[in-house]
Parts: sequence; C-alpha cells; structure tokens
Amino acid sequence: MTALAAVATYLPDRRVPIEELADGLDLTPMQVRLFRRFHMLSDVCRDPDATPLDLLLAAVSNLDALRGQEHRVRYVLYARTFPVVVPYPLNPLHALCRLLGLDQAVAFTVTHHACATGLLAIDVAGRLLASDPDPDAYALVLAGEKAFTRDAQLVPETSIFGEGASACLIQHSGPRDRLLSYAANQRGEFDDELSDDTAKFQEEYHSSLADAILAAVDRAGLDLADLALILPHNVNLVAWQRLCRRIGYPVARVLLDNVPLTAHVFCADAFVNYTTAHARGLLHPGDRYLVAAAGAGRGATFSAMVFEH
Repeated sequence: MTALAAVATYLPDRRVPIEELADGLDLTPMQVRLFRRFHMLSDVCRDPDATPLDLLLAAVSNLDALRGQEHRVRYVLYARTFPVVVPYPLNPLHALCRLLGLDQAVAFTVTHHACATGLLAIDVAGRLLASDPDPDAYALVLAGEKAFTRDAQLVPETSIFGEGASACLIQHSGPRDRLLSYAANQRGEFDDELSDDTAKFQEEYHSSLADAILAAVDRAGLDLADLALILPHNVNLVAWQRLCRRIGYPVARVLLDNVPLTAHVFCADAFVNYTTAHARGLLHPGDRYLVAAAGAGRGATFSAMVFEH
C-alpha cells in the first residue's frame, strides 16, 4: 500500500500584499477588495530571484529523510500545473537529479491534471513502486513552479498563484500516511474554460469536487464523519466554505490557515498543508484525512485522496 515516507516544503520568506500585484495583473480596486475581503487572500509568496530549479532544491534540502538514501530513489516525478515552465534546453528536473546524485533514477514530468497533478503523481509513483522488484525502493515526487506569466499568476475571479515547492518521498508500504483511496473526476468539456466558459466552470466546480471527495471517502470504506481533517488546495476560503456546506462537513476541520499567507502554490498546496498539520500536531496515529485538489487547463480535474496517518 502506497505510503508517504517524508514530506518537506519551501516557501519564500518574501510575502507580497495582493495590492502590490494589482497593476501587473490589471486588477481594479474592486477586484482587489473582492480577493481580500471575500476570498480572504492577503499575501502571496514570491521569490523573484529564484529559478524553478532553486525552488525545487530548496524543498529537497529540507527533506532530511532523503540524506544518505539517494541510492534507493528509483523514480523522480515532477508534478506540474503547466506543461512548459522553462525555455528549451533548460530542464530543472534533470539538473536536480545530477546535483543530488539521483542519476540512476527514472525522471519524468507529469502535467495532465493541472493543479491536481500532485495527487496524480503520488498515484503514479505508487503504481511504479508496486511493480518494482526492489521492496525498499523510493519515489521522489516534486512540485513547485514560478508565477512567470499572467496565466501563471492569476485564476480570474478565483485565486492568485504564489511561489514555493515541495518534495515528498514515497514508498510502496509504510507504517504511516498510507494511501487508502484515490478518486479523480475529469471534466473534459471544460477545455480552456478559464477564457471561454468561466461561468459554467464556476457553476460546476463545487459539485465536481464534492463528487471526487465523496468517491474517495466511499472507496476507503469510510464516511465523511470519519475524517479527522481535510487538507485543501489553497484556492480561496469562500470556495471551501460553500463546499463544506454542500457535503455537510465542518469547515473548522479543513486546514485553511495557509490560504491568506501563501495563496495557491500550484501543485504544492497539499504538501504545504500537510507539513503545517504535522507541525501543529493536528494528525494522530490512526487518523484518516483527505487531501483535495482541482486543476483547470485542458479540461478540468477534481481529485481527492484519503490517507491513514
């Protein structure tokens, strides 16, 4: 059974108030107030001098469990929101493997689920490890991108992207953070919906994510009440308030504290929230918790995973 062996993240110290981003994003004063007062977005993490490779290396440097175990890493997966994040011939993933002595690993990028690709990467890593002949093999799942274009900085009327990165060490089986279920609700009709049919996407958003969450809980053989915590994607607070009302889950048990501080950190949200939950002692042995994510681009994907801590 797939398990998380260790999780580490990196968030830049520099946090930019959303008001300072208004001119570059062509936001009106009313739109800025909407983000701050309605969506509860306050600051955005940014590291203007860091490259994508710098962000990933910073996250891996915090992954203490990897030190001395590099030889056990069989696969390195880079979960990305965008298919292309650097100009050719740069390749931050392969550069990272060379720098960290992971040349023996099979390294590749996963992008197909946009901001929900982090969960897809965990699922793919688990499948690869399940078929690997070495029971002690690891997979390393990375996430982290630059807010390098307007599309990579803003989800219209919904959220603002911040910068950061995460590194997650995956094993085939382990004593904690075992994956119980995974569900992905893919909506191919929302191809390029952010520019063509925003209203329809917003209308379907909550029901589609709710379906994924309920499917994952059901596949784990649980009820919503059995979940100690939900680790969300950090899109905005009001979206989660509405979703919790829809599914009948207490919003107080959704870890939303990072939303005003980091905004939406691409595929790294789940791991950022995991490290916060772990640091605060919010998860206890045997607790079941759910990780949720939504991604939009070439179609829309709504995903959820249930773990046992």
